[in-house]
Amino acid sequence: MAKVMLREVDGIVSFYFPKKDMEETIVEIEFDTEENWGGNAVLSNGETWWIQPGVKKLPKEEVCKKIAD
Repeated sequence: MAKVMLREVDGIVSFYFPKKDMEETIVEIEFDTEENWGGNAVLSNGETWWIQPGVKKLPKEEVCKKIAD
């Protein structure tokens, strides 16, 4: 589990992991509505992370889990 920062600029969601100074964009997300946003998220570097689904209210800090490289 890792604490990450999620923010949106011009419809593009950034995924920032400060411990590794890694910033990527989310290219695909399992649930993509304002009321239910999250689930498996594929990043621009190919990694897949789990984001707890919930209301899409960005920017926010979230605890996420890396699923695959």
